[in-house]
Amino acid sequence: MSKVYVFLADGFEEIEGLTVVDLLRRAGIETITVSVMGREEIIGSHRIPVTADTLIGKVHPTKEDMLVLPGGMPGTLHLGDCEGLKGFLMKAAEENGRIAAICAAPTVLGKLGLLNGRKAICYPGMEDGLTGAEVTVEPVVTDGNITTSRGLGTAIPFALRLIEELSGKETADRIAESVVYQA
Repeated sequence: MSKVYVFLADGFEEIEGLTVVDLLRRAGIETITVSVMGREEIIGSHRIPVTADTLIGKVHPTKEDMLVLPGGMPGTLHLGDCEGLKGFLMKAAEENGRIAAICAAPTVLGKLGLLNGRKAICYPGMEDGLTGAEVTVEPVVTDGNITTSRGLGTAIPFALRLIEELSGKETADRIAESVVYQA
């Protein structure tokens, strides 16, 4: 079964990162938080400390795995500066591996040219960073192997879409019901 790697950096939006981790783990999907900061403790954008499961130098994603980028500032900038993460994203794109980003983080994908000719969405006002994308206004959009979402308010539908992609609609619906989520 595939794994999901959620990449964390100082200044990440806690709700966007941890909602994904929480809901995917509830669905029984192996989800690993990965620090790109050289240490396991990450400080979120609202000064909430989070301990990542591991460091980026210790993971080796395969084409079956999903790579997830939460937004937030300056977390998104740190993700975009991480050479190891950029390498993982480029390799995943080459292999048609699954990639997901929310809020400001889709701009990391845009800068790498991964959104060219694809529908994508990001936090309102950051659309210029979606280089080459056809920008939509949906809460969550999946185009091929890449899923993007708008921000904190779309974190639950974003996580549910990822569950649906990995484990099917029935599992996503069961998780939505279990957390009393109503679309």
